[in-house]
Amino acid sequence: MTWPLPALLAWAAAWAAYLALRDLAGVPPGLAFTLAAALGGVAALAGSTRWRSVFIAVGFPLSVLASGAASVPAWAWLVPLAAVLALYPVHAWRDAPVFPTPPGALLGLPTQVALPAGARIVDAGCGLGDGLRELHAAYPQAVLEGWEWSWPLVLACRLRCRLTGVPAQVRRADIWRADWSGCDLVYLFQRPESMARAQQKAAAELRPGAWLASLEFPVPDRRPSAVLRCPDGRPVWLYRSPGRG
Repeated sequence: MTWPLPALLAWAAAWAAYLALRDLAGVPPGLAFTLAAALGGVAALAGSTRWRSVFIAVGFPLSVLASGAASVPAWAWLVPLAAVLALYPVHAWRDAPVFPTPPGALLGLPTQVALPAGARIVDAGCGLGDGLRELHAAYPQAVLEGWEWSWPLVLACRLRCRLTGVPAQVRRADIWRADWSGCDLVYLFQRPESMARAQQKAAAELRPGAWLASLEFPVPDRRPSAVLRCPDGRPVWLYRSPGRG
């Protein structure tokens, strides 16, 4: 949906839940506010960037404060902050926010990177699982893994993979501390500032012949082994590892 429609819908849903709980169900205002703010925090998972998720999460509490519609205990204002910190823990602030891989972006990947059945492919920073969905479409016989540090995103990604039939193992992991040595392909959709670090880790850990794939952002000062063009024109930069060191 076009921004800011997701935020407006999330705020409206939180307000509807708050009023229904307070006026129809007789729930105390503080508890009704907390539950509605938590709903907004869950809706923040749909934000396509970190700051959009923050706006979705805090919109309802701030609107309640501005309107004076409710008197809530001081601790209740910590709920949206806790939701944002759970979604984007401080440990992961140097990494990219949730950047969804667009549909069809990786369908041409096997033409450039031929992998055998059973190859181990990791989406490093899998978010809500859009990259895992596209990797499964490109390599239906691969062993897929998703690594994500935010535990709400891990749970949401697991559920989404289960509902959409993507056979991926999703776990909470720091992509910079996890071992890349057993991977045949590591896929990233990070930030430009992260790519030098990704290259260092790939050079240190990927076995000879393994691949590093990055949507949109290239590794600085290194020529790619191949470049795939997505349907929307964005590049997928492909780097074949010469081996550790």
